[in-house]
Amino acid sequence: MIQIDDAGSGSLVGGTCIGVMRVETNEYHYDIIPIEYYTKDNFSNKLYLKKAAEIAIKYLNMMNVAKKEEIYVCRGYMFDCLRDYFKTNGYNYKSTKILNPLQDKIEKSFEDYALSLGLSKRFLSYTKYPFHFHRLLKWVYADYYNRYKLCKTGWKSFIKYGSLEIDESYSELKKNKNLYCLKCGNKIDIGPVKIIKFKSNYLNVIYLHANC
Repeated sequence: MIQIDDAGSGSLVGGTCIGVMRVETNEYHYDIIPIEYYTKDNFSNKLYLKKAAEIAIKYLNMMNVAKKEEIYVCRGYMFDCLRDYFKTNGYNYKSTKILNPLQDKIEKSFEDYALSLGLSKRFLSYTKYPFHFHRLLKWVYADYYNRYKLCKTGWKSFIKYGSLEIDESYSELKKNKNLYCLKCGNKIDIGPVKIIKFKSNYLNVIYLHANC
């Protein structure tokens, strides 16, 4: 039996992970839909759906999946083009909610990918999975000119909140408030701090080391 699923399609930061697994042997392959597929024009043309199908088909061919073999594919919109391919080519597939063993593997693959983009383990634990949009937005604004390019900029929510006015100031942290710098990820000790404020659907306050 083959399982096909995605992870990260709901995360503001990063592309989307597409995974294919043969349950009986635990053979597992995945690839990432590049973030370029989520720029405004590419996103509006839904090129990411074609890329998702391309990735899945590549691994189905690599694994020599026969048309009569059972294929369980995530019922979400991400695989609309893949389902069209299955119908046209006579594959034995079913759209359903994908659980383990693939679910844990693909979520771990996307988490590792997110870490490679600069998100920290502590931050991912705080935002939980799937990643929370407004918490990730704070992470982006903490180092905007380097991080906005990692975002799904074609999203309506990013178009709405992705270029807000920010207020920067400096202050002195006099008590230990268990704060972590959203730029470098390290703990902020008592002393000078940089503060960034912006308003999305509420006021957001970001604390950074003064020299970050």
